[in-house]
Amino acid sequence: MTPQQLRAFCLEFNASVEEFPFGPEASVFKVLGKMFALTALDARPLTVNLKCDPDEAVRLREEYDAVVPGWHMNKRHWNTVTVPGVPDRVLRELIEDSYDLVVAGLPKAERLRLDRA
Repeated sequence: MTPQQLRAFCLEFNASVEEFPFGPEASVFKVLGKMFALTALDARPLTVNLKCDPDEAVRLREEYDAVVPGWHMNKRHWNTVTVPGVPDRVLRELIEDSYDLVVAGLPKAERLRLDRA
C-alpha cells in the first residue's frame, strides 16, 4: 500500500478526518475527535500506529515481524505496523479494526450517528 492509498483508505470511513496536531509530517486520522491511525506518510519505510484489541495485538506481533508494540503509544492497545511487511488485505483489516475499536468507545448517540452501533 502506498502512502496515498493509506491516506485514501483511512479517509473512507464515516466522519474520518486527517489532522496534523504533532506537526505537518505526522498525519493523524480521527473519527469524531478520537485518533484511530497515526503515520508519517513521508517515512521510509512507511509505518502506521493502529489501535488493537490487546489479545489480538500480541497474536499479530507473534505472526508478523512487521508488527511491534506501538511507538510512543500505550503498548497494550496500539501496534506500529511497517506497511511493506504485511499483506494489503491484512493492513486494511487492521485499519478497519482500529476505527471500529475507537468508534466502540464513543457514546451510543455518536455511534448511532455513524451507523456503526
